[in-house]
Amino acid sequence: MLHRSLLLRAATLLLAALALAQCAPLAGEPPRTIRFGATISITGPTAKEGEHARDGYLLAIEAINALGGIRVGGRSYLAELRYYDDESRPERATELYEKLIAVDRVDFLLGPYGSGPTAAAAAVAERHSIPLVEGNGSADSIFAQGYRHTFGIMTPASGYLRGMVDLALAADPPLRTLAILHADDIFSRATAEGAAAYAQRRGMRVVAQAQYPADSQDVAAQLAAAQAARPDLLLGATHLQDALLIVRQAQALGFAPRAMGFSVGPASPAFRKTLGGGADYVLGSAQWTPALAYQGDDPWGSAARFDAAFRQRFPDSASTPYTAACSAASLVAYQRAIELAGSLDPAMVRDQLQQLAIDTFFGPIRFDASGLNRSRTMAVEQLLPDGSAATVYPLEMADHAAIFPAP
Repeated sequence: MLHRSLLLRAATLLLAALALAQCAPLAGEPPRTIRFGATISITGPTAKEGEHARDGYLLAIEAINALGGIRVGGRSYLAELRYYDDESRPERATELYEKLIAVDRVDFLLGPYGSGPTAAAAAVAERHSIPLVEGNGSADSIFAQGYRHTFGIMTPASGYLRGMVDLALAADPPLRTLAILHADDIFSRATAEGAAAYAQRRGMRVVAQAQYPADSQDVAAQLAAAQAARPDLLLGATHLQDALLIVRQAQALGFAPRAMGFSVGPASPAFRKTLGGGADYVLGSAQWTPALAYQGDDPWGSAARFDAAFRQRFPDSASTPYTAACSAASLVAYQRAIELAGSLDPAMVRDQLQQLAIDTFFGPIRFDASGLNRSRTMAVEQLLPDGSAATVYPLEMADHAAIFPAP
């Protein structure tokens, strides 16, 4: 009896060892890896946003590897990130994505920060038939090219400011008139056009709309024209630097509409740090916030736990930027698609991405035929005097009521 028990135990240990051997490389053999390649705006006008995007990738890579990596055909692979600084320039992104494919021999592509560099990356991905999953380039035009290899997990640019329009109309009394300022770049134009069209469909009156150069250091003339139209709501289709510029110059002009909001800017910790009390009650669009009640099967499992993990990993960040969550969610989508494909073949992984239907800490991810994830709603945050950022939209997930006008 004892002999039989020992044999059974030995057989069990042998099976366990064989299972582990499937996951581990042979002695002296380097670990199996899946190489993901990206460019990031480490320098240039969107460097701060690029930093957040990179940090989200790094957090996700570390979390995936800590849990055993990505399972492919019964074996585990470690995830590896290779990235270069695209200097916030689309033409540089094109050069570097070609290098990632030809020289670094990456397996799959992740997105840069910004719609311009993302449009460039998407063209390269299509040319080489390699999937690109991205979370920080949302211009609608990227997904109107008929590309089959680019997948965007975020709400498109045309929907960035819709939540603010909904909030304005739900106020008591409602905000009925709107002015829109926007930079002359692919993302900001799409955002402004989408906001104007949506506001008009909802019955708001667009009383002023003006454009300024993407690298502008002075928008006083555009603000003065908007101020003369006396809008209830001022919206900016912006990035961080021009959002800061608009707030500063609006305050200098004494331009104080009942509400002011921006597509990009307020969600960055740098916005509050730079403006101090001048940021109070400003609205900001957010692809994701820690307050959203999303849960899923991923390394964190919920929005709140992702927030805690990010702030532990990057303690100098006062809050968790949604750009970081977008990057991390891109890798979650990739991991699931690769595991479902059971292969590193780009065509098989692309097919699984097209069919993907998962719930994550970031929200649902389900791509339509164009590669867009239209299964989720853009959030809106309002910056409060105590230094917090309250989620005020969607209304069913809000943790605070929006305050109009600022006290």
